[in-house]
Amino acid sequence: MPNKAAGRIERKFAELRARGEAALIPFIVAGDPNLEATRALVLELAARGADLIELGVPFSDPMADGPANQRALARGLASGASLAAILAMVGEVRRQSQIPIVLFGYYNPILHYGCERLCADAARAGVDGLLAVDLPPEEAAELARPARAHGLDIIYLLAPTTPLERVRTIARAGRGFLYYVAVTGVTGARASLAAGLETRVRALRAVTELPIGVGFGISTPEQAGEVAGYADAVVVGSALSLIIEREGAAQRLPAAVGELVGAMKHAMRAARATAGG
Repeated sequence: MPNKAAGRIERKFAELRARGEAALIPFIVAGDPNLEATRALVLELAARGADLIELGVPFSDPMADGPANQRALARGLASGASLAAILAMVGEVRRQSQIPIVLFGYYNPILHYGCERLCADAARAGVDGLLAVDLPPEEAAELARPARAHGLDIIYLLAPTTPLERVRTIARAGRGFLYYVAVTGVTGARASLAAGLETRVRALRAVTELPIGVGFGISTPEQAGEVAGYADAVVVGSALSLIIEREGAAQRLPAAVGELVGAMKHAMRAARATAGG
């Protein structure tokens, strides 16, 4: 049976849609610099305007990630942030916050942990969704079945090269939202947004009713505001990983990360207000 936390992602997007807002989804690596810091960061991000949180699961071969997130994932591994330890930390967060949480990572740690066991444990801890970067829908049955049974959303990636017919196939398999990768490349802060991004996102809207989140390369409040004008969600990761790398375990860490997230949320609200929602 689905756990009572099921549907938290869907409810959040409905709430934001009613207010005319786009979701801000920060990505941070669990265990970077340590799990206690991650718990504090999640709570700070929620207080600063984050709408969902993507928790990166440390993995040794993060092929979709650029240097900033690669280093963050290595730091998470070094701190001992196993899946079991991450779930225990999520359970602690749930005593203070109901912000939707998505575990974001690669399939190898999930397969090693066991799909059925992970879905049961994740739902019990208060996780709302799973995103495995390297797991296409055609190969996801072993994870998708227990995820559905435990009320977890499986979130899939779309690329600039994904044909619209395949978008339909992926959308039918996914739940929660679709994550559109804005560039044909790895994660990383970039000086400008990809050409044609708005046109592509609007084309995706024509073939799915799922919310569309855009990530990879968004690193400034100005970029976040621009993307919020046409997407349902903005995902930011590498820019936060760089702040965490700079601050380490310093007392100022949550405030430093929170400042950027707060500025992004402000810019996103302003952009939507200017556009009339």
